[in-house]
Amino acid sequence: MDIRAGDFEDARVLDLLRVHLAGMHANSPSGNVFALDLSGLKAPEISLYTAWDGETLLGMGALKALGDGTGEIKSMRTYEAHVRKGVAARLLAHIISEARGRGYHLLSLETGSGPAFDPALTLYRRNGFVEGAAFGDYEKSDFNQFFHLDL
Repeated sequence: MDIRAGDFEDARVLDLLRVHLAGMHANSPSGNVFALDLSGLKAPEISLYTAWDGETLLGMGALKALGDGTGEIKSMRTYEAHVRKGVAARLLAHIISEARGRGYHLLSLETGSGPAFDPALTLYRRNGFVEGAAFGDYEKSDFNQFFHLDL
């Protein structure tokens, strides 16, 4: 598995982003979808990473610089055909490594609740993330959850 910078000119990357956004809207209450669209992912503080097997796109994940030595994980998604093959774990390890390499002391994320989010929650907890307070502009609701990893 090869991790590469995301290429917004690649139709495969754009398709996975479409799948991600559709999944977030299908599994989240209205007003509780904080997934980034294409313009959001193109922001200068965002680094998108993609996982590949040869020329087959497997998944993606992003790291957002929040300032003050902190970062946020965004847009984690694996194509359904490649779930349970270690794609998300590999992307998460890459993002954590990038955050450490940038000198971040804290990595945070916001995610939802319910069966669609359970595999992600398991992955984050297995990698040392602990549930905590809302951060940035997020507000706590009955649906969303916040996790943090001290680096």
